[in-house]
Amino acid sequence: MSKKSLMVGLTTVLVLSLIVLSFVLYRLQQAAPVTGSQPACKGPQTTQAAHEKDCVLRLLVFSKTGGFRHASIKDGIAAIKKLAAEKAVAVDFTEDASLFTDANLARYNAVVFLLTSGEILDNDQQAAFERYIRAGGGYAGVHSAADTEYQWSWYGKLVGAYFRSHPHTQQATVDVIDSHNPSTSMLPQHWVRTDEWYNFATNPRNSVHVLMTVDEKTYQGGTMGAFHPIAWYHAYDGGRAWYTALGHTSESYSEPLFLQHLWGGIMYAAGAAS
Repeated sequence: MSKKSLMVGLTTVLVLSLIVLSFVLYRLQQAAPVTGSQPACKGPQTTQAAHEKDCVLRLLVFSKTGGFRHASIKDGIAAIKKLAAEKAVAVDFTEDASLFTDANLARYNAVVFLLTSGEILDNDQQAAFERYIRAGGGYAGVHSAADTEYQWSWYGKLVGAYFRSHPHTQQATVDVIDSHNPSTSMLPQHWVRTDEWYNFATNPRNSVHVLMTVDEKTYQGGTMGAFHPIAWYHAYDGGRAWYTALGHTSESYSEPLFLQHLWGGIMYAAGAAS
């Protein structure tokens, strides 16, 4: 074999080897797990044993009152604690407004205002909460969360509407007008239940996405007319907000449908449900 033929043969073998090696490396790369591809979420890291999740959702449930205090707060806390344990969601409960700081709020996927009332945050705490929402945080308001912070107009827009009045607790029919939200997908179209039915200072229908209305023909004391929103959600100032006017009674927090409604709304606020 001539020297020229030998060189051509060696070159051919080398080229073919490089092609094969490149193909093998490509297939190995495709088969390897992609790291860092999971969306970032707030909260501590879990182990692989924890359902192979990369992180755990974390909630802050805030139940401070500066006005009327509901006897059902303790029932709401117990119910959310149980639901969170069942769903492997971390949750902290507090009435300490000093925890509303940038560093602490950044730990949570959502903040739940559970039956709050009156003026409960000072100016610095309000500013920290505004920054938290603008950074993509979530808010869930329950019942008298609409009876909270009347002097803070930003909060009024976040919750959607302020409370004005209510008749006595009684049975009424709730009409589900959007069943595609995680807080309403399990509910009957016409849901008969007992609660304290809020009238609001303004109708939020033009600024939020209404999920449910209450039929004023089925109870006494409604003042908002044929379209009376009772639960809604909206994107607000960079974050997510969900509100339900239900949840006045202690019995609500042992009612399966209400608990599913509540948890679905909290999960929307936490960004954990589409």
